[in-house]
Amino acid sequence: MDSTMSTCDSELESHSGGIDLTSKKPRQSANVATVCKGFLTTYEEYCSHTSLHGVQYLGDHQRPMRERIFWLCAFLISIYGCATLISSAYTKWTETPVIVSFAEKSTPVWNIPFPAITVCSETKRVLKPKGEETSFADLYSQFNIEMRSSRVFKPQNITALEMEEFRTLLHVCNTQLIDQAMPLISGDDVDYFDVLERMLPQFDRYFFYCRWLSRFGECDKFFRKTLTEEGICYTFNGLSATDIYREDTYQYRYSAGALDMENISSHSAWSLETGYDVESDVVTYPARVLSAGARSGIFLALQSFKQEVDYACRGPVQGFKVLLHAPDDVPQVSKQFVRIPMGKEVLIAVKPSMITTSSGIAEYHPLRRQCFLSHERALRFFKIYTESNCQLECLANFTLTKCGCVKFSMPRNMDMPVCGEDKIYCYDRAERQLLVREFHRVKALNAERDAPRGVETACNCMPACTSLAYNTEISQANFDLEEMLIAEGDTDFMKEYAGSQMSRLSIYFKQDQFITSKRSELYGITEFLANCGGIFGLFMGFSILSLVEMIYHFTLRFCTNMKHLVKVEE
Repeated sequence: MDSTMSTCDSELESHSGGIDLTSKKPRQSANVATVCKGFLTTYEEYCSHTSLHGVQYLGDHQRPMRERIFWLCAFLISIYGCATLISSAYTKWTETPVIVSFAEKSTPVWNIPFPAITVCSETKRVLKPKGEETSFADLYSQFNIEMRSSRVFKPQNITALEMEEFRTLLHVCNTQLIDQAMPLISGDDVDYFDVLERMLPQFDRYFFYCRWLSRFGECDKFFRKTLTEEGICYTFNGLSATDIYREDTYQYRYSAGALDMENISSHSAWSLETGYDVESDVVTYPARVLSAGARSGIFLALQSFKQEVDYACRGPVQGFKVLLHAPDDVPQVSKQFVRIPMGKEVLIAVKPSMITTSSGIAEYHPLRRQCFLSHERALRFFKIYTESNCQLECLANFTLTKCGCVKFSMPRNMDMPVCGEDKIYCYDRAERQLLVREFHRVKALNAERDAPRGVETACNCMPACTSLAYNTEISQANFDLEEMLIAEGDTDFMKEYAGSQMSRLSIYFKQDQFITSKRSELYGITEFLANCGGIFGLFMGFSILSLVEMIYHFTLRFCTNMKHLVKVEE
């Protein structure tokens, strides 16, 4: 501003001695002088009337130059401070626009489904009385001896069905025993699901009885078979395969029919994002409960038999594995489970953990809010997006790339090959290789100077914006069935169920209400503008009207001053 004023002052002084109206060049110089004089007049008016702090001192010619320089420096420092803080606010707005905080109100437990419960027995194959059937340990020992000597496995005195069972057990037993040199056993392709189903222990012997919502009933009305990485398990209150998987998948094609529990209930269109329909009845599927406590939960009596346990297959720890998960999640039992040992009564008090989403964050890019809405991330094998389903699909795709096949339990379409025995070592280590790949990718992206806060991994499996998890509190006590029967004088049970080992399991909500978390805007456009306005006001006293004032003086007021000067000169 001072340099412009000096230029205009020198221009005015050079033409102050008079102007020849008949000469073209002096007339052009006179126009420049008029413009400069008009600018100076406007500038002085602006400085004397502006609401910006400190600017009025810059246009006061009566003040000493050192004071004007002081106020110019103060003004520039204020502009620098504003720019720095606004840049920081903009970075915060772009990189962390979403905050997860507690919701304003608590949520009743009837607003969410009761957890889906997947129960897996450690007994994968019922052994017949000793001498009538070869155990997994005998077959594996014979297999190792023959493979070391001739690389050919020709088992003696076993049927073709037992050979299929042995090949299947290699995939669900202790795979840590299998090394990279495992060959493909000759024979026809095995449908592992059919073989596992054939070996499956009798359901009503292992699920002795159950009680749901204080009503005793047959357990098979509530549980459906589920194919997992540890074989066939049973799931309560989970969505059916036809609701989770796409039509071209193996799991969809071989899904079982509807449960009695589904047929007697009003099958409402439940989803995690929208919840239950407002018009849905008390009886729904997935099922829900109206209160907390053991009387409003599920109670199971689980049973196994000492003579049917094959310790060589699953190791020394026997009993059941139980996984609690959302109804639309595919259970992955080996990742996270609760152990139910035999001869114990186990109580599981459930504390839900739910994250909901405000409508405002839908406008943000998924990388900025660090989550996916249900329609933003389509999966190849699943109809429903969850982080767990996405990770399972990514593992299946990675395993197919690394090994040329997938494990029998992985989601797949009908054309994808299933890994044989020679690929057990490969797919067993594919999961760690995938995690290592993801780790190095994120590390490399974060090392880049301009890397954004949200980094898209190869799997791209960010959490769903609305998610539901079930945390647990577990307590247990001894449950001695044999001593109880002796005390009651009941000997018939022990004769009918010789070698019985029983445990009891009770699962229920701990409290009637729980506090949900909510993803909402931390910095919307309103908050960003308010923050910028506060910074400008703090440093300079700047507002929207200050901007209007500046535009007014150097447009409308400048034109008015120019017209006035032209008239005076004429």
